[in-house]
Amino acid sequence: MSHNTPNQPAGTPEERVARHLKKDASLLAVLHAIQDETGYIPADVIGPLAQAMSLSRAEVHGVITYYHHFRSEPPARVTVQLCRAEACRSMGTEALAAHIEGHTGCKFDSGHQPDTELETVYCLGQCALSPAMTINGELYARVTPQKFDRLYEAARASAEDLV
Repeated sequence: MSHNTPNQPAGTPEERVARHLKKDASLLAVLHAIQDETGYIPADVIGPLAQAMSLSRAEVHGVITYYHHFRSEPPARVTVQLCRAEACRSMGTEALAAHIEGHTGCKFDSGHQPDTELETVYCLGQCALSPAMTINGELYARVTPQKFDRLYEAARASAEDLV
């Protein structure tokens, strides 16, 4: 499931946690599974998860807030991740970032509005094809302002279809 389409999973928080507990599963693996199912880590699963893994709520919360990948609130309908590592910078990603901010009316790394979130990432593994980005988890390379505009509008239209 795409990370931009939060689900309302069935069951109590305890049942939702139990679905993802596997023998010898790490906290990170369980958190990824929960986020894959719901689009974020709901606050109501922290207590049951901590109890099931013999951890404190603070330890679970600490892992969620330490790793940039985890979300504690539903994501925006369209999430753009733009690589701003050296290879992409050398191919114009900063000018592309300025274009993206102007086109969307959002700022990078400043939280999100209900429909769009812009995130900086450092390396999507497409250095030879930079600048690179993802939109709702889909990877794109050699992104120009015009290509971004088309991709972004298509993602917004697709998100509207899900509402």
